[in-house]
Amino acid sequence: MATRQHRKPSTPQLEIVPQSHTSVGRTDTHENVVYNRILLALPDDEYDALLPHLEFVELRLHQSLHESPDGLEYGYFLNFGLTSLVIVTNDGRSVEVGIVGREGFVGIPIAAGLNRTPYGAVVQANGNVFRIKAEVLEVMLSSTPNLRLRLNQYAQIQGMQVAQLAACNRLHEVDQRLARWLLMCQDRICSDLLPMTHEFFAEMLGTGRPSVSLAAAVLQRAGFI
Repeated sequence: MATRQHRKPSTPQLEIVPQSHTSVGRTDTHENVVYNRILLALPDDEYDALLPHLEFVELRLHQSLHESPDGLEYGYFLNFGLTSLVIVTNDGRSVEVGIVGREGFVGIPIAAGLNRTPYGAVVQANGNVFRIKAEVLEVMLSSTPNLRLRLNQYAQIQGMQVAQLAACNRLHEVDQRLARWLLMCQDRICSDLLPMTHEFFAEMLGTGRPSVSLAAAVLQRAGFI
């Protein structure tokens, strides 16, 4: 994994190999190019039916898309950037249980007719989304079988990801968990720089900052960051 960490006094930057920004041939009503893989996989008739209800929205670092146990007002088709799904415990501690990039969708309970979720969704890299009102999506799913199938498939993938993260957090050392997190981000990110701090790593991995610093040093010595 070709990554390097550029240290600055305030905000460290992790250099990530960027994904291609090549046009994929599908746009919204304002000519914003669609990169979300769920939207790209839809047949034309379903995408055309969905199009008037999609709103293109820019995302900023640390922006909250929804918080648990708030109701889900929108669903989000990630187009660029990165969003973490985070569980917050009663004592205020938090841990990441999922990562969503342009392969996925934030608000997956909507596809099952639910309007609440046990986790929050926080933007971890600037980007953009196509959002749709939850009640609109619920109605449309009855007439868009391919979209319903894609969201159901993604729900299964997300469940597998949560299970894998649980196993990793329980069985692996912090440096291994950090490497896993970096690789998952690299698979999803569409920028060559990702702002992050050791405090951020600690929150996402559910561990302390000193442990993250030691883990980062291990990866640095190995030449991975």
